Amino acid sequence: MHEDEEKTYFWSGNEACAEAAIIAGCRFFAGYPISPANEIAELMAKKLPKANGIFMQMEDELASIGAVMGASWCGVKAMTATSGPGFSLMQETIGWGFMTETPCVIVDVQRLGPGTGQATKCGQGDVMQARWGTHSDYMAIVLSPNSVQETFELTIRAFNLSEKYRTPVILLTDETIAHVRERITVPKKERIEIIDRKKPTPKDRRFFGLEDIAPMPAVGEGFNVAVTASTHNEYGIRFTADPLIHRRLVENINNKIRKNASEIEDVERYNVEDCQVGVVSYGCTSRGVYEAIKEVEKRGVKIGHIRLKTLWPFPEKAVRDLAKNSEKIIVPEMNLGQIFYEVKRVACNVDVVPVNKIGGGELITPEEIFAKILEGGSQDN
Repeated sequence: MHEDEEKTYFWSGNEACAEAAIIAGCRFFAGYPISPANEIAELMAKKLPKANGIFMQMEDELASIGAVMGASWCGVKAMTATSGPGFSLMQETIGWGFMTETPCVIVDVQRLGPGTGQATKCGQGDVMQARWGTHSDYMAIVLSPNSVQETFELTIRAFNLSEKYRTPVILLTDETIAHVRERITVPKKERIEIIDRKKPTPKDRRFFGLEDIAPMPAVGEGFNVAVTASTHNEYGIRFTADPLIHRRLVENINNKIRKNASEIEDVERYNVEDCQVGVVSYGCTSRGVYEAIKEVEKRGVKIGHIRLKTLWPFPEKAVRDLAKNSEKIIVPEMNLGQIFYEVKRVACNVDVVPVNKIGGGELITPEEIFAKILEGGSQDN
């Protein structure tokens, strides 16, 4: 691929993710084989060495996420890719990443669970885990693509957000988007925004928990820095008995996301201001919404649609705007209801109707969404 030319390819979502990661500057990948994320690791193993990067297949997912965190503190952009069971194993170290403000990207290609579930089938059951999987108070950034093109774009955005806000970022894709093949356009290199972390100056000594994003030194750059997930002050010094230090640290690592939520949140909007019925969708399930909307509009029903590209921070304002004019809001998901409860919390003045399907990886069809839009507000599934 010539970086100074726009190119068109026929890629799968997993291929687009790996290619985008390298373009974004990722130079370290550690992972463990798991369906349906394997193609990401396979392509990174092939291409990273050619880009002066390092690929490591680890003994398990716990080692994988630990290696990613270590690589990030060595000054390189780092990523792993997994699916639900591996994502579960990573949660404690992901929490370490939030507390130490370590930039990295974690790709979770969702499959059906719980447990081992149906390893090669599609699901959307990790939505709440991506937000609340690790313990205590933190703010997660979680992105959700619905196409191969958007997988490419949101992978780059995941790295940019991770570097800008010094935090782990989760790209929450799914088996359908991972394995579908579509045309994709890769822009010229100069048209792709790449953000790198803020580096310290020789005079800097504070590297954690500041109101603004703290600069991040790397191992070997001459800064004397303790890196601990225990409560620490802005110099990295461990203080586990001081309530004020703990509160200031945790509030700041939350506020750097919360105060910038309007810049992080990203949605696709359709006819939000003039609708009778609203739809809130995300990921692969949203692909059936477009056809359903066309058919419903033929019946004279005004439809509004919000598609969540950012699941967390949850785009509350966008959903409230949709609810202002809607008599009801439909929420299709390949789980038993997760984003449904967030929409219900935010749009408490309207009837929120779930459309749920699990098992066998069967997508929610446009006909099923169409039927739910036209029926009289029942929440029966």
